[in-house]
Amino acid sequence: MTLERKIAAAFNMSEDAWARHANPWSVWTRVAALPLFILAVWSRVWLGWLSLIPVAIAVVWIWLNPRIFPKPYSTDNWASKGVFGERVWLNRDQIPVPQHHRHIPNILTSVSALGMVFVIWGLVVLHIWSTLLGTALVYLGKLWFVDRMVWLYQDMKDANPEYRSWLY
Repeated sequence: MTLERKIAAAFNMSEDAWARHANPWSVWTRVAALPLFILAVWSRVWLGWLSLIPVAIAVVWIWLNPRIFPKPYSTDNWASKGVFGERVWLNRDQIPVPQHHRHIPNILTSVSALGMVFVIWGLVVLHIWSTLLGTALVYLGKLWFVDRMVWLYQDMKDANPEYRSWLY
């Protein structure tokens, strides 16, 4: 089982949740979640322990996001195909992906993970430049990763009838 499939299982991503997450509103509002989370954590400077309320709201939003939007009317868009590519990627131990897709996603995930180290450090010590650098790295890695997932989906949609059925 791939690490990504374990993470999806931890988030309880059912078929229905994946279909709802393919809604571009879900994708783009989830992209906006990181600055909200950062602001919620940073609010401890102004709110003290009450900052746990916006932090909890941000965490609940991140979990709830793929579930609250309706299934999209059309999945013929960049955001939906990115979600489909992520599903293909987490299934790569069952249905192998082409060689040219095997390493770059891991590198981009590492860029995002490195960015999160800077974000966490910046939030712990309240250093704005570390937080901003980390945020930039997270977004660079994640959005480039999603773009690669679109490409992966385009290359793999005919490899499995289930993959092809996601596009409507």
